[in-house]
Amino acid sequence: MKNNQLDELISESIALEQHAASLYKIFSESLPDDHDFWWQLHLEEKSHANLIRSARDSFVKRGKFPFDILANSIEELKQANTKTSGLVGHFKANPPTRREACEVAIELEYEAGETHFTQFMERDATTPVETVFQQLNRDDKDHKKRIRKHLESLPAEA
Repeated sequence: MKNNQLDELISESIALEQHAASLYKIFSESLPDDHDFWWQLHLEEKSHANLIRSARDSFVKRGKFPFDILANSIEELKQANTKTSGLVGHFKANPPTRREACEVAIELEYEAGETHFTQFMERDATTPVETVFQQLNRDDKDHKKRIRKHLESLPAEA
């Protein structure tokens, strides 16, 4: 992979994690009954962005970057970023219902970059670098499952 392609994949991946963090922050602020749930996800998405940034800063030049942490398609990441950025703007102006927040978040967690990150963290590490990243991220469990569980716990009118 060419350096400019890798730089763009990394930048788009970081941006997606940051957009997800922003969206979850909006949910935490606009849904007081679910504040702690969304705030935790917000912090974890910020952590994912920082983890990718650290990998870039520490391992790209040494040729040891864990490529599997990223989606393969720059175009998919750009589309996911455009969509997620739009959601951030929409929900700043129009706070979601509790159910709507969960449904949007589940869909977001299926976006290209989010899925690759989760799959990387769930598989068995094959290198010392992968082991380090998985250990750093060990407290961030599968967001899709947690959001679905939260959605199922909501009252029907939420």
